[in-house]
Amino acid sequence: MGQGEPVTQPPEWTKGASRGDAFWRGIGGVPSTPVLVVVITFLGFGALAHDVGFDIYQAAFVTAVVFALPGQVVLADEIAHGAGLLAAAFAVTLTAVRLLPLVFSLMPVMRDGKSPRWPEFVLSHFTAITLWIEAMRRLPPLPRNLRMPYFAGFSAGLSAGTMSATILGYHLAAQLPPQIAAGFVFLTPIYFFLSLIATAVGGADRMALAVGTVLGPALFLLAPGYDLFLTGLIGGSAAYFMVRRRKRGAGS
Repeated sequence: MGQGEPVTQPPEWTKGASRGDAFWRGIGGVPSTPVLVVVITFLGFGALAHDVGFDIYQAAFVTAVVFALPGQVVLADEIAHGAGLLAAAFAVTLTAVRLLPLVFSLMPVMRDGKSPRWPEFVLSHFTAITLWIEAMRRLPPLPRNLRMPYFAGFSAGLSAGTMSATILGYHLAAQLPPQIAAGFVFLTPIYFFLSLIATAVGGADRMALAVGTVLGPALFLLAPGYDLFLTGLIGGSAAYFMVRRRKRGAGS
């Protein structure tokens, strides 16, 4: 599977495969370019956690229970600035709201209609941006009964990788210059942006990316703190109405 190339045919291994086979195939699918990028970014978080005073167990625990780098960085920053636990938890919750639409769009793809709902609630915890991109690319070609165990295996493998990278980054903190640690953390948004470009389908997707690319830097200067929200709201809405108007013009 090439990065950014949607898979359209069921893989050969799915013929006669059990749910257990799908789980281990999911773990086996972890070594890939996007996962390598994510793991490298967690080296940076491990170094950051060391610098703000976390012990190694706290750093690994935060990676396991938050499992989204922006939320983890916000938590570390809040604690470094002396914020209380409730205030820090609220800030992390706000960063996680952006993932809710991803959960709503992924669960119907993963659901087979026969399994109980409780595994969906457990697996929704792992719906971070990289996993969502890879799941929306890898799951549709799989038979319905194999999608959830495959996603569970992929999630477990990625979680183990990020925790290992966090611990390694924590130990390397004394030797890792702050600029390099920050660069590792910044790899995730770069990867996400390039993945959006590679997987954009239709004029609306491309228009939203173009408008957001122009608006993002401007709103960062004009409305810091609200720039990401406003970029998504304005850019997405503008792209929707521009494409809709173009279709109406073409149909008249």
